Amino acid sequence: MSLKIALLGFGTVASGLPFLLEENGDKIKSAAGEQVQISKILIRNDAEKARLNAMGYEYQFVTSIDEILSDSEISIVVELIGRIEPAKTYILKALQAGKHVVTANKDLIALHGKEMRDLAERKALAFYYEAAVAGGIPILRTLANSFTSDKIQGVLGVLNGTSNFMMTKMVEDGWSYKEALAKAQALGYAESDPTNDVEGVDAAYKVAILSQFAFGMFLDFKDVSHQGISTITAEDVAVAQQLGYVIKLVGRLEEKTSGVWADVSPTFIPETHPLANVNDVMNAVFVESIGIGQSMFYGPGAGQKPTATSVMADIIRIAQRLKEGTVGKPFNAFQRPVQLAEKTDQISRYYMIINTPKQNGQLLRLVSVFSDQGVSCQQVLEQELDDNRARLVIMTRLMNQLQLEAIKQQISQESDWHLLNVFKVLGDDHDN
Repeated sequence: MSLKIALLGFGTVASGLPFLLEENGDKIKSAAGEQVQISKILIRNDAEKARLNAMGYEYQFVTSIDEILSDSEISIVVELIGRIEPAKTYILKALQAGKHVVTANKDLIALHGKEMRDLAERKALAFYYEAAVAGGIPILRTLANSFTSDKIQGVLGVLNGTSNFMMTKMVEDGWSYKEALAKAQALGYAESDPTNDVEGVDAAYKVAILSQFAFGMFLDFKDVSHQGISTITAEDVAVAQQLGYVIKLVGRLEEKTSGVWADVSPTFIPETHPLANVNDVMNAVFVESIGIGQSMFYGPGAGQKPTATSVMADIIRIAQRLKEGTVGKPFNAFQRPVQLAEKTDQISRYYMIINTPKQNGQLLRLVSVFSDQGVSCQQVLEQELDDNRARLVIMTRLMNQLQLEAIKQQISQESDWHLLNVFKVLGDDHDN
């Protein structure tokens, strides 16, 4: 007997599954309770089939999803096409046909996951997506299972390898944003259109998914505000280093009294914080909870073998539940209504950098803007640019979103001031 699966797509990640079956087949068979067999693979056209056959792959390649859906021997469909369509249509059809589904498609899960989860639940089918967040780091199942008895207070994540590679080059080697992006594209880390990576969209997808497992709330993607790294300058990096910080693109989830707060933004992280040392294309998820305290999960956020390993773990888990007769349970059993935090509960420290005229009294004038909103400044730096202009750097103490919005609004109304950047600051005591 064997467990027959079908793959949708045979790109980088999908082609890592045969490697695992060959190199670790005995363990996989033992864990699954039977041999896992790739029965059919959906590809685009006959030309791709000829190319793959020429590379030595001897699988049954098909060009129509119907050949998979109508095959009663196939139990699990593994979607590794990516993007939204046709992946969404194929997954819904697979579930309608009674197939269990595994996917690594973070975009799809974040934007349309509820529709697919609900359908899977109605049909008592498995719908798993461990590889959708942080690639090879088994964070979703860890949050769902190992933290079952614990109350999570906050999650911080370096969740996008491309932007983290770029920030590492900008911080450690003094590269400009444009230089770092060009290198990331040359190495294949960034696509020709890097928007999703550099503007925080990809990380926001992952934060939306993490919200399900950390807090039991299915946040919509629109509920996760996101800001990218494209505006970060050498001056920002230098100030951060001067003050003992490293800039990272960080996804954050916190539960406050009024609800959950989720965002992605460039963040000043103290050099002593574990996330400060997550470099290059690596990912990490830092969890704070009342039971365990502080814990961090670190590893490759992408790549063929790491992501394929997470996909295969989902396949094995479905096989186990099929044997136990418990298949159809939700991937994450912890669910409760979405409740978003009020702006007064969304509290952080901030870094602000502002260009002003080189005139006496500018610093006092700026500090008064903050004090008008009841916000105090922890550090203030003044840098001379030329004979006419100066740059003011403010490191605030804790303030809420309403105070931040009021301060930004007041600064924008001053015709001789130019607000260059506003980034979050993670406290040394991890008090966000």
